[in-house]
Amino acid sequence: MSQGAESRVNDQVVILGVRVTPVSVPQLLTYIGYCVEAGRSALVLHVNAHALNLAWKEPWLRGFLNTVDLVFCDGAGVILAARMLGQRIPERITYADWMWQLAAYAEERGFTIFLLGARPGVAELAACKLMERFPGLRIVGSHHGYFDKTAGGCENQAVVEKINRARPDILVVGFGMPLQERWLMENWRHLDARVLLTGGAVFDYVSGSLRRAPRWMTDHGLEWLGRLCVEPRRLWRRYLVGNPLFLWRVIRQRLGLLTLPGDASRR
Repeated sequence: MSQGAESRVNDQVVILGVRVTPVSVPQLLTYIGYCVEAGRSALVLHVNAHALNLAWKEPWLRGFLNTVDLVFCDGAGVILAARMLGQRIPERITYADWMWQLAAYAEERGFTIFLLGARPGVAELAACKLMERFPGLRIVGSHHGYFDKTAGGCENQAVVEKINRARPDILVVGFGMPLQERWLMENWRHLDARVLLTGGAVFDYVSGSLRRAPRWMTDHGLEWLGRLCVEPRRLWRRYLVGNPLFLWRVIRQRLGLLTLPGDASRR
Protein backbone atom coordinates (compact mmCIF):
# COMPACT_ATOMS: atom_id res chain seq x y z
CA MET A 1 0.00 0.00 0.00
CA SER A 2 1.36 3.40 -0.95
CA GLN A 3 1.68 6.21 1.56
CA GLY A 4 -0.77 8.29 -0.48
CA ALA A 5 -3.40 5.56 -0.46
CA GLU A 6 -3.31 5.27 3.31
CA SER A 7 -4.91 8.67 3.82
CA ARG A 8 -5.84 7.93 7.37
CA VAL A 9 -3.01 9.97 8.81
CA ASN A 10 -1.62 9.83 12.31
CA ASP A 11 -1.92 13.53 13.18
CA GLN A 12 -5.65 13.42 13.87
CA VAL A 13 -7.40 16.39 15.41
CA VAL A 14 -9.18 15.55 18.66
CA ILE A 15 -12.29 17.70 19.13
CA LEU A 16 -14.56 17.09 22.14
CA GLY A 17 -13.09 13.62 22.48
CA VAL A 18 -13.55 12.60 18.83
CA ARG A 19 -10.63 11.95 16.49
CA VAL A 20 -11.11 13.71 13.14
CA THR A 21 -8.76 12.98 10.23
CA PRO A 22 -7.72 16.15 8.33
CA VAL A 23 -8.19 14.94 4.75
CA SER A 24 -8.86 16.67 1.45
CA VAL A 25 -11.33 15.42 -1.17
CA PRO A 26 -8.60 13.75 -3.28
CA GLN A 27 -7.17 12.02 -0.19
CA LEU A 28 -10.60 10.78 0.87
CA LEU A 29 -11.41 9.42 -2.58
CA THR A 30 -7.99 7.75 -2.77
CA TYR A 31 -8.57 6.08 0.58
CA ILE A 32 -11.98 4.78 -0.51
CA GLY A 33 -10.49 3.51 -3.77
CA TYR A 34 -7.69 1.76 -1.92
CA CYS A 35 -10.15 0.00 0.41
CA VAL A 36 -12.38 -1.17 -2.44
CA GLU A 37 -9.52 -2.45 -4.59
CA ALA A 38 -7.75 -4.09 -1.66
CA GLY A 39 -10.96 -5.86 -0.58
CA ARG A 40 -10.76 -4.09 2.76
CA SER A 41 -13.95 -3.28 4.66
CA ALA A 42 -13.97 0.27 6.02
CA LEU A 43 -16.35 2.53 7.94
CA VAL A 44 -15.98 6.15 6.83
CA LEU A 45 -18.07 8.63 8.81
CA HIS A 46 -18.34 12.41 8.92
CA VAL A 47 -18.87 14.97 11.68
CA ASN A 48 -20.06 18.54 11.97
CA ALA A 49 -20.72 20.66 15.04
CA HIS A 50 -24.07 18.95 15.61
CA ALA A 51 -22.49 15.48 15.44
CA LEU A 52 -19.77 16.48 17.91
CA ASN A 53 -22.40 17.89 20.28
CA LEU A 54 -24.25 14.58 20.08
CA ALA A 55 -21.03 12.64 20.63
CA TRP A 56 -20.21 14.79 23.66
CA LYS A 57 -23.55 13.85 25.24
CA GLU A 58 -23.72 10.22 24.05
CA PRO A 59 -20.75 8.06 25.10
CA TRP A 60 -21.81 5.23 22.74
CA LEU A 61 -21.60 7.57 19.74
CA ARG A 62 -18.26 9.00 20.79
CA GLY A 63 -16.95 5.48 21.27
CA PHE A 64 -18.20 4.33 17.88
CA LEU A 65 -16.71 7.33 16.07
CA ASN A 66 -13.38 6.53 17.68
CA THR A 67 -13.41 2.91 16.47
CA VAL A 68 -14.22 3.48 12.79
CA ASP A 69 -11.58 3.68 10.08
CA LEU A 70 -11.86 7.36 9.21
CA VAL A 71 -13.89 10.37 10.37
CA PHE A 72 -13.78 13.43 8.11
CA CYS A 73 -14.95 17.01 8.54
CA ASP A 74 -18.32 18.12 7.16
CA GLY A 75 -18.75 21.53 8.71
CA ALA A 76 -17.17 24.97 8.94
CA GLY A 77 -17.55 24.82 12.72
CA VAL A 78 -15.23 21.82 12.88
CA ILE A 79 -12.59 23.66 10.86
CA LEU A 80 -12.91 26.65 13.22
CA ALA A 81 -12.65 24.37 16.24
CA ALA A 82 -9.45 22.79 14.91
CA ARG A 83 -8.00 26.26 14.36
CA MET A 84 -8.93 27.28 17.90
CA LEU A 85 -7.08 24.19 19.14
CA GLY A 86 -3.96 25.11 17.17
CA GLN A 87 -4.44 22.55 14.41
CA ARG A 88 -5.65 22.53 10.81
CA ILE A 89 -8.24 20.70 8.74
CA PRO A 90 -7.73 21.43 5.01
CA GLU A 91 -11.40 21.61 3.98
CA ARG A 92 -14.93 20.64 4.84
CA ILE A 93 -16.32 17.84 2.73
CA THR A 94 -20.08 18.22 2.54
CA TYR A 95 -22.20 15.56 0.88
CA ALA A 96 -24.33 17.98 -1.12
CA ASP A 97 -21.18 18.61 -3.19
CA TRP A 98 -19.10 15.54 -2.47
CA MET A 99 -21.70 12.94 -3.50
CA TRP A 100 -21.30 14.13 -7.10
CA GLN A 101 -17.51 13.87 -6.79
CA LEU A 102 -17.83 10.39 -5.30
CA ALA A 103 -20.14 9.35 -8.15
CA ALA A 104 -17.67 10.64 -10.75
CA TYR A 105 -14.85 8.74 -9.05
CA ALA A 106 -16.93 5.55 -8.81
CA GLU A 107 -17.85 5.78 -12.49
CA GLU A 108 -14.21 6.22 -13.46
CA ARG A 109 -13.06 3.26 -11.34
CA GLY A 110 -16.04 1.00 -12.04
CA PHE A 111 -17.15 0.88 -8.40
CA THR A 112 -20.74 -0.04 -7.53
CA ILE A 113 -22.93 1.97 -5.12
CA PHE A 114 -26.02 1.21 -3.03
CA LEU A 115 -28.15 4.07 -1.62
CA LEU A 116 -30.00 3.51 1.66
CA GLY A 117 -32.16 6.13 3.36
CA ALA A 118 -34.60 9.05 3.04
CA ARG A 119 -38.33 8.86 2.35
CA PRO A 120 -39.75 6.25 -0.06
CA GLY A 121 -38.80 7.15 -3.61
CA VAL A 122 -36.14 9.74 -2.75
CA ALA A 123 -33.10 7.44 -2.92
CA GLU A 124 -34.38 6.08 -6.24
CA LEU A 125 -34.74 9.61 -7.58
CA ALA A 126 -31.26 10.48 -6.34
CA ALA A 127 -29.93 7.40 -8.16
CA CYS A 128 -31.58 8.57 -11.37
CA LYS A 129 -30.08 12.06 -11.02
CA LEU A 130 -26.61 10.65 -10.46
CA MET A 131 -26.84 8.28 -13.43
CA GLU A 132 -28.15 11.07 -15.65
CA ARG A 133 -24.94 12.98 -15.05
CA PHE A 134 -22.70 9.90 -15.00
CA PRO A 135 -24.17 7.36 -17.46
CA GLY A 136 -21.47 4.80 -16.68
CA LEU A 137 -22.15 4.85 -12.94
CA ARG A 138 -23.29 1.50 -11.55
CA ILE A 139 -25.87 1.99 -8.79
CA VAL A 140 -26.80 -1.58 -7.90
CA GLY A 141 -29.68 -0.86 -5.55
CA SER A 142 -31.52 1.55 -3.31
CA HIS A 143 -33.96 1.40 -0.41
CA HIS A 144 -35.78 3.99 1.68
CA GLY A 145 -35.02 4.55 5.34
CA TYR A 146 -38.56 4.07 6.64
CA PHE A 147 -38.32 0.53 7.96
CA ASP A 148 -38.12 -1.07 11.38
CA LYS A 149 -34.41 -0.89 12.19
CA THR A 150 -34.55 -3.18 15.21
CA ALA A 151 -31.47 -5.40 15.05
CA GLY A 152 -32.55 -8.94 14.18
CA GLY A 153 -36.04 -7.81 13.19
CA CYS A 154 -37.69 -9.03 9.99
CA GLU A 155 -37.71 -5.70 8.17
CA ASN A 156 -34.14 -4.90 9.14
CA GLN A 157 -32.95 -8.34 8.07
CA ALA A 158 -34.71 -7.99 4.71
CA VAL A 159 -32.85 -4.73 4.04
CA VAL A 160 -29.51 -6.29 5.05
CA GLU A 161 -30.18 -9.21 2.70
CA LYS A 162 -31.11 -6.85 -0.15
CA ILE A 163 -27.79 -5.04 0.27
CA ASN A 164 -25.87 -8.31 0.47
CA ARG A 165 -27.42 -9.60 -2.75
CA ALA A 166 -26.16 -6.46 -4.50
CA ARG A 167 -22.69 -6.67 -2.85
CA PRO A 168 -21.90 -2.98 -3.41
CA ASP A 169 -18.42 -1.59 -3.28
CA ILE A 170 -19.80 1.51 -1.58
CA LEU A 171 -22.87 1.72 0.68
CA VAL A 172 -24.17 5.20 1.52
CA VAL A 173 -26.51 5.30 4.54
CA GLY A 174 -28.60 8.46 4.95
CA PHE A 175 -30.82 8.22 8.04
CA GLY A 176 -29.68 11.38 9.82
CA MET A 177 -27.67 11.58 13.03
CA PRO A 178 -27.35 9.61 15.25
CA LEU A 179 -29.73 7.01 13.77
CA GLN A 180 -27.41 6.19 10.86
CA GLU A 181 -24.44 5.71 13.18
CA ARG A 182 -26.47 3.48 15.51
CA TRP A 183 -27.68 1.37 12.58
CA LEU A 184 -24.18 0.90 11.20
CA MET A 185 -22.80 0.08 14.64
CA GLU A 186 -25.38 -2.71 14.98
CA ASN A 187 -25.27 -4.01 11.41
CA TRP A 188 -21.98 -3.35 9.64
CA ARG A 189 -20.49 -6.75 10.49
CA HIS A 190 -23.40 -8.41 8.67
CA LEU A 191 -23.15 -6.27 5.52
CA ASP A 192 -21.39 -7.50 2.38
CA ALA A 193 -20.12 -4.07 1.32
CA ARG A 194 -16.59 -2.70 1.11
CA VAL A 195 -16.82 0.95 2.17
CA LEU A 196 -19.72 2.07 4.34
CA LEU A 197 -20.49 5.79 4.50
CA THR A 198 -22.93 7.93 6.47
CA GLY A 199 -24.54 10.66 4.39
CA GLY A 200 -27.29 12.37 6.40
CA ALA A 201 -29.69 14.21 4.08
CA VAL A 202 -27.56 13.53 0.98
CA PHE A 203 -30.35 11.89 -1.03
CA ASP A 204 -32.71 14.79 -0.39
CA TYR A 205 -30.13 17.20 -1.82
CA VAL A 206 -29.09 15.05 -4.78
CA SER A 207 -32.70 14.32 -5.75
CA GLY A 208 -33.65 17.99 -5.49
CA SER A 209 -36.19 17.26 -2.76
CA LEU A 210 -34.46 19.67 -0.36
CA ARG A 211 -33.36 23.15 -1.38
CA ARG A 212 -29.81 24.11 -0.55
CA ALA A 213 -28.55 27.48 0.70
CA PRO A 214 -27.25 29.97 -1.90
CA ARG A 215 -23.69 29.41 -3.06
CA TRP A 216 -22.41 32.60 -1.39
CA MET A 217 -23.51 31.11 1.95
CA THR A 218 -22.13 27.63 1.38
CA ASP A 219 -18.78 29.04 0.23
CA HIS A 220 -18.34 31.25 3.30
CA GLY A 221 -19.15 28.91 6.19
CA LEU A 222 -22.80 29.95 6.41
CA GLU A 223 -24.52 26.81 5.17
CA TRP A 224 -25.96 26.34 8.66
CA LEU A 225 -27.72 29.69 8.32
CA GLY A 226 -29.11 28.73 4.94
CA ARG A 227 -30.41 25.43 6.31
CA LEU A 228 -31.95 27.28 9.23
CA CYS A 229 -33.80 29.56 6.81
CA VAL A 230 -35.09 26.57 4.84
CA GLU A 231 -36.13 24.47 7.86
CA PRO A 232 -36.42 26.84 10.85
CA ARG A 233 -38.87 24.81 12.93
CA ARG A 234 -36.78 21.66 12.75
CA LEU A 235 -33.30 23.15 13.00
CA TRP A 236 -33.51 26.24 15.21
CA ARG A 237 -32.37 24.45 18.36
CA ARG A 238 -29.51 22.66 16.55
CA TYR A 239 -28.01 25.92 15.29
CA LEU A 240 -29.11 28.75 17.57
CA VAL A 241 -28.44 26.75 20.73
CA GLY A 242 -26.10 24.01 19.52
CA ASN A 243 -23.54 26.13 17.66
CA PRO A 244 -22.74 28.50 20.57
CA LEU A 245 -22.66 25.53 22.94
CA PHE A 246 -20.23 23.74 20.63
CA LEU A 247 -17.88 26.72 20.54
CA TRP A 248 -18.08 27.10 24.31
CA ARG A 249 -17.10 23.47 24.76
CA VAL A 250 -14.18 23.90 22.34
CA ILE A 251 -12.99 26.95 24.30
CA ARG A 252 -13.13 24.88 27.49
CA GLN A 253 -11.12 22.15 25.75
CA ARG A 254 -8.55 24.75 24.66
CA LEU A 255 -8.23 25.89 28.26
CA GLY A 256 -7.97 22.34 29.55
CA LEU A 257 -11.26 22.62 31.45
CA LEU A 258 -13.42 20.18 29.47
CA THR A 259 -14.52 16.96 31.13
CA LEU A 260 -16.16 14.42 28.84
CA PRO A 261 -19.27 12.66 30.15
CA GLY A 262 -18.38 8.98 30.63
CA ASP A 263 -15.44 7.15 29.10
CA ALA A 264 -16.34 6.04 25.57
CA SER A 265 -12.91 5.15 24.27
CA ARG A 266 -12.77 1.67 22.78
CA ARG A 267 -9.14 1.55 21.90
